[in-house]
Amino acid sequence: MSDVPFNLRAIAVPAFGPSLLYGLSTGATLPVTALTARDLGASVAVSGMIAALMGIGSLVSNLPAAALAARVGERRAMMGAAVFGVLALLLCLAATHIAMLATGVFMVGMASAVFLLARQSYLTEAVPLPMRARAMSTLGGTTRIGFFMGPLLGAGFIQWLGLSGAYWVALLGMVGTGVIAYAYADFGTSGSSRSAPGQRGPSTVQLMRDHGRVLATLGLGVVLVSVLRASRQVVVPLWADHLGLEATVISLIYAFVAAIDMAVFYPAGKIMDERGRVWVAVPCVALMGAALMLIPLTSAPVAFVLVCLVLGFGNGIGSGIVMTLAADSAPVQGRTRFLGIWRLLSDIGSSGGPALLAGITALASLGPAIATIGALGWVAAALFWRHLPHDTPPR
Repeated sequence: MSDVPFNLRAIAVPAFGPSLLYGLSTGATLPVTALTARDLGASVAVSGMIAALMGIGSLVSNLPAAALAARVGERRAMMGAAVFGVLALLLCLAATHIAMLATGVFMVGMASAVFLLARQSYLTEAVPLPMRARAMSTLGGTTRIGFFMGPLLGAGFIQWLGLSGAYWVALLGMVGTGVIAYAYADFGTSGSSRSAPGQRGPSTVQLMRDHGRVLATLGLGVVLVSVLRASRQVVVPLWADHLGLEATVISLIYAFVAAIDMAVFYPAGKIMDERGRVWVAVPCVALMGAALMLIPLTSAPVAFVLVCLVLGFGNGIGSGIVMTLAADSAPVQGRTRFLGIWRLLSDIGSSGGPALLAGITALASLGPAIATIGALGWVAAALFWRHLPHDTPPR
């Protein structure tokens, strides 16, 4: 083993470059997908469903993506996903019918599943344990920076090319991820998590059976983290509208929340590495849960904004927590397949959170629905406090 200290900057481009560009690509596309559907004649309900297809595509592709990355390696999987994503975005650009657009958006979601798994698997192997949380937090943070930059660049191109401008920005980002994967020949080639030639690693079913306790405890906590994160994206604009705030004000709130979100990811990762995962995981979900429970009690814009900032801070310190816990829990043999299972749990929470919010709102009203989602944050905090080690991670 080399005595040279590990430095994250040494792997910055192959590890975090695709993360930034993927976030930029997705961030440019998401705001215009529903608008494109409307231009093609879709109703409001159908447009919303088409926008949701990106998440659905990722959800159903997690396990196949894990199998692909485990078989061909992270680098080849990334390159293939980039080509697939480019074809998907070209289909969106050329769409003359709703079905074409829906297919393209679904394909983008499928490509994203491969991107996320390949980068996470690579960092799990490449980064030593004492710096793992910082690496995963930076991975999540750079994606969020991309999500922040994507709509800004997309808006500029839209002024020039119309709605198609956003897809051209997404195309540039997607091509960039493929170029990085192609240029770095050592990207994810260590292969320690893959089986030797002629041997088959553990199957997905076997991994779920062997690690059932972890999946039922920490895995459930991850589902709840994703429920909170996905629900907040719906809660903030809905309650802002309830308070009568204008669209420009809502956009500014999002910008402030995003700024806090992006500012705290690295310090949080350092705390996880030096003090332990529990000291970030518990405050993350507890703060998000408390903020969501307080939102229905706000009746003035100032109070609402302050609570939203707490919500953004809680989410920001949790950047990378899902991926860090996945890397900590994953076995060496079958690691990539295990990460696919973990991502599936996360995506179930992301898809189920807004649906749960809508269901409770239909039965009661928006305020009780938001408070109920917030209470799940305290359930997640209890799970993490009970099942995560309270001491410093092993060196």
